[in-house]
Amino acid sequence: MKTAANSENDVRIPVIVIFAPTATGKTALAIDLFGHGSRSFFKDKAELISADSMQVYRGMNIGTAKPAAEELAELPHHLIDIHNMDEQYSAAEFTERADCCCRDIYGRGKIPLIAGGTGFYIRSFLLGLPETPEADEKIRTELKMRIEREGNIQLYKELERIDPVSAEKINVNDSYRIVRALEVYYTAGRPRSSFAVSGSLRSQYRFLILIPERPRELLYRRIDSRVDQMFETGLEEEVRNLIADGASAENPGMQAIGYREWFSFTETAEIKENIKKDSRRYAKKQYTYMRGIPESQIIQFSEEKELVQSVSDKISDFLKFDT
Repeated sequence: MKTAANSENDVRIPVIVIFAPTATGKTALAIDLFGHGSRSFFKDKAELISADSMQVYRGMNIGTAKPAAEELAELPHHLIDIHNMDEQYSAAEFTERADCCCRDIYGRGKIPLIAGGTGFYIRSFLLGLPETPEADEKIRTELKMRIEREGNIQLYKELERIDPVSAEKINVNDSYRIVRALEVYYTAGRPRSSFAVSGSLRSQYRFLILIPERPRELLYRRIDSRVDQMFETGLEEEVRNLIADGASAENPGMQAIGYREWFSFTETAEIKENIKKDSRRYAKKQYTYMRGIPESQIIQFSEEKELVQSVSDKISDFLKFDT
């Protein structure tokens, strides 16, 4: 593997990307292959960059399925616990931070491993961000005032009329992204979704893009089981404590599945069932972000050993070009 001695001008940084929805087994796979206790050839050869839009928030541990302390000790993770729940996190910030992490990790002689389930963020990192107009402070201020007067739902319905593609990707409680999408439309005169993303992978990297895919019904059962486990390990207490500390439905962090349902329903059983339903729907939706990514490889599997072996073989072939 090339090391920090190499000039940044004569090497493309190799990056392994593993995308899959929650409950697929990404963390376990990464630790099996790269962790301190791993028996594989790749032991201690990588560091993980989290591509999860909600694990960035401090205090939101159970509902985001954040890696446990022992898992973090097994394999270094980046971009976890970097924001307070009232701070916005975006694909642009993820891409910028991930770029810095990749350079740092590779400069220390290791392989950057990007793993997560936020397909929009991973797609943005792989292909780059679309060119959209710069912020128009006057229009943004007017939209913020409107959202305060009229509420999220009214402006969300407006966005659905003028840019249904963007609206489909935005949660109705996400006032920041609703305002930004409307701002782009009223600044540029066309929907944000009309700004094209590059169809080519970013040239400063050499990617191995893997998309593990369990049978749908098996994945859904694992999601349901994980939600049950979240409640058993204290999700309700975690949410109650966050709300007691000032968290509200408007906070970007509290718009995550597993948290936002507590503001819409009152009965615990109803909340649990809606978290399961929202998680299953989101898992299905996430794969759409990865459609058409150049050089991506879908790995269909049922058993963990089968996945570990398949991914191990692909990584071995990939790293042969970097020795």
